[in-house]
Amino acid sequence: MKHLFFISIVIVTLLFASKAMATCECVCINGEMRAVCSSTLDIEPICPLTLCPRTPPSISPIQMPRIPPIGTSKCKQMQVYNELINDYEWREICY
Repeated sequence: MKHLFFISIVIVTLLFASKAMATCECVCINGEMRAVCSSTLDIEPICPLTLCPRTPPSISPIQMPRIPPIGTSKCKQMQVYNELINDYEWREICY
């Protein structure tokens, strides 16, 4: 019986740990739902076909030249929808 309890604790811990380490998410970028991952080694999720709010017209901020992270070829400023403020904000997206 103790053995079964220990196994169930390990399984629950692994399930919560895997959710905490998930580093990909589907976000609205420039009015389109796309997967964004924090590492190029992560597997991109299939994003749902949902409507994103329209992007407001604005001028992108000045981008300072820099070397893209390993595994990416270039970075670009894009408008990403932030659900906390219900508005788009400029973020650097590397791909």
